[in-house]
Amino acid sequence: MTIHAPAGYNAFAVAQEQFDRAAKLIDLNEDAREVLRQTKRELTVNFPVKRDNGDVEMFTGYRVHHNIARGPAKGGIRFSPRLTIDEVRAIAMWMTWKAAVAGIPFGGAAGGVTVDPHSLTKLELEHLTRRYTSEISILLGPDRDVPGPDLNTSAEVMGWVMDTYSMQVGHSVPAVVTGKPIAIGGSEGRTEAGGHGIAVVVKLAAAKIGLELDGARCVIQGFGNAGQGAAATLGENGVRIVAVSDSRGAIHNPHGFDIAALIGHKREHGTVVGFPRSQAVDSGAILELPTDLLIPASIEGQITASNAQRIEAKIIAEASNGPSTPEADDILGRRGVLVVPDILANAGGVIVSYFEWVQDLQSFFWTDDEVERRLEEIIGVAFDEVWARHESLKCELRMAAYALAIERIAAATEMRGIYP
Repeated sequence: MTIHAPAGYNAFAVAQEQFDRAAKLIDLNEDAREVLRQTKRELTVNFPVKRDNGDVEMFTGYRVHHNIARGPAKGGIRFSPRLTIDEVRAIAMWMTWKAAVAGIPFGGAAGGVTVDPHSLTKLELEHLTRRYTSEISILLGPDRDVPGPDLNTSAEVMGWVMDTYSMQVGHSVPAVVTGKPIAIGGSEGRTEAGGHGIAVVVKLAAAKIGLELDGARCVIQGFGNAGQGAAATLGENGVRIVAVSDSRGAIHNPHGFDIAALIGHKREHGTVVGFPRSQAVDSGAILELPTDLLIPASIEGQITASNAQRIEAKIIAEASNGPSTPEADDILGRRGVLVVPDILANAGGVIVSYFEWVQDLQSFFWTDDEVERRLEEIIGVAFDEVWARHESLKCELRMAAYALAIERIAAATEMRGIYP
């Protein structure tokens, strides 16, 4: 069963409402509000791809920059049959705040193609990727816009992006994209970064509320790279992963799964469904199972006013972008559920993407241990800064993280001034 956002959900409207709430909280001036609640530039491209049977099919793609006051635009490329410009706008805005919370010198971008990549052969997927890259190349560059992988894209796809751009400029430019294979300038630890960062913030959040992780239960909605990485790292800390889901279904075992075996099953069969000693459950209801920790790691709009009251978790760590609506935030806040927001919880990916970009620019590469150590250091500092703002503003963690990010972006924008 494929998970979708609820009917009528608009990711950009949610992103703007989150911004408006935080701007009001910190009394942001009206000029800054006008600038920061809109995107800076948007590119829509319509392009042909020749299918293996000789037919030509048209596709639509997007690349959006939200803000570049603090550095080059940074954001993923996703291939999805339901992709819209509003979804891309929202992700670009969230990327701006995410980079600012982490304190790294990137702005926010996002992009993708409206396509079901599973309907394409590998050759067709490569042709689509290369043509899309060519169409948006007017925005790309290691000091302008640095894409990375997102929903339904991979290291291999990023390799095609890097090669296409490099062929156009006449020399290899590894720093134009992150999430590449290591053989062409990718970073150690990039695949595991999202999940590892989530596990770090879960441990920090649990310590704040006195939740013992050894023996704690955890539900993970979405078992891709981030979900698997979080499960593996948390499992090493004694957490019992009692339910997981992917695009084909959900499974539950109240005693906890053997995570290494579950990951192996997913790789072999392409799904968690059918894993031994597990019970099939409804993919939507997985969020409401008895648990201490909940990690939504699928798509936007999964925690809403309709289910927030029934969520039993003490901590929600948002591994995906925009999994909770503002109305759900209100309910969870009143109930005392600690929500670690996406722009903090899943910042591990953009942090290690920054590491990859730096390594490519220097042509000097780090070990996996060094990447992990630096990631934990940056995530730890960001969490402490957000928690301090949470205490001083007496607000939920999402608004604290937004306040921190918006103040940093607004300060950079003000100091740069308006050109001309």
